[in-house]
Amino acid sequence: MGKFIDKYFKTIIVLLVTAAIFTCIGALIGKKLASSEPTLPKQTAEKIEQNEKIRDAALSKADEVFYLVDNYFVGDIDKTFMGDAIAAGIIAGTGDRWSYYISAADYAEYMEGMNNSYVGVGITIRLEHDDDPGYTVISVTKGSPAEKAGVHAGDLFIKVDGEDVLPLGMDATKNRVRGEVGTEVTLTFLRDGEELTLTMKRASVAVENVTYQLLADTVGYIKIDNFDTNACKDTIAAIEAVREAGATSLLFDVRYNPGGMKSELVALLDYLLPEGKLFISEDYEGKQSIDYSDEKCIDLPMAVLVNEDSYSAAEFFAAALQEYGVAKIYGTQTCGKGYFQTTFQLSDGSAVAVSIGKYRTPNGVSLAEVGGLVPDKIVEVDEQTYYSIYYDLIAPEDDTQIAAAISGLKQ
Repeated sequence: MGKFIDKYFKTIIVLLVTAAIFTCIGALIGKKLASSEPTLPKQTAEKIEQNEKIRDAALSKADEVFYLVDNYFVGDIDKTFMGDAIAAGIIAGTGDRWSYYISAADYAEYMEGMNNSYVGVGITIRLEHDDDPGYTVISVTKGSPAEKAGVHAGDLFIKVDGEDVLPLGMDATKNRVRGEVGTEVTLTFLRDGEELTLTMKRASVAVENVTYQLLADTVGYIKIDNFDTNACKDTIAAIEAVREAGATSLLFDVRYNPGGMKSELVALLDYLLPEGKLFISEDYEGKQSIDYSDEKCIDLPMAVLVNEDSYSAAEFFAAALQEYGVAKIYGTQTCGKGYFQTTFQLSDGSAVAVSIGKYRTPNGVSLAEVGGLVPDKIVEVDEQTYYSIYYDLIAPEDDTQIAAAISGLKQ
């Protein structure tokens, strides 16, 4: 797993105050290639017997442990927490790194993330310096409550509803800012040394998951943050915008992209690639299905940036363009994910995302079996640069991976 996910995810210092970019902590790691909920197969008598033996063995041990805790544990037991732990434990017991459990408390935020929208005020912040009295506003979403209230990039966010944000910490601050649509929240900022207190109504805010610009005069740079709702539509709009601005080649950036929905991925590949296979999948019953592209495509030189935190649909996107010979890949080897998941909601509002099938690239390659996609040109970066790229603290002209891709496109 990528070093960012492994070492820093749970202590991430960026607070997307109301956003769900890299949403639902449990779900970020290797986000699923989503599919519709499957119809459960008719099981044979042999399969039923096998499942019953596994279940009986697991429940017998669980009952034994519960008896000991119930009779000897001296503390109070939180039944909800215990239920969450048991459900998460069952999923962990599969040994599958891509299946995961989502608590009822986290499920709404998880779904917001999948829809690339959230309820909040529309600011992104980070802690710029350890001695700052608050979090610096990095960006303000267009049309958001924060923009309408007059929040500016560069403001220092110091209080939420009168309480200092730094002692609260990132997660608690985010939870204070988030809430139901139409409810009010009061945020206090420092601007030019003076306090500015603004009250705004929370609203549904769309996450900008695709950004673009023209680099080196003719290279259309398009950064795709995820492949969730609207990823295809927004990427196509970005492609059209950079072409109108004079782009004669395209550079897609899917570094740190955790993946997303198969439907978004396949639709975008269909737009970009000529006629042929796009996506090969095999479900829990062993049934194989193949998605195809039509003959319409984009006839421009392309390149894709990837790294070890390019997961699932992101690495598959790059692999498909590479296999069709329309794009060169730059960066570092991807994580190597080969299962897709479906989310099943449970009776108490929680959910489990279970790996229900395997997928392969157009050429039939399992990225899991080969350990991830290997770029055409490996471009390593040091740890400081790695985080500077993630936090958008480095200009494109100083990004050596972007520079390598542009150089390749210009040849």
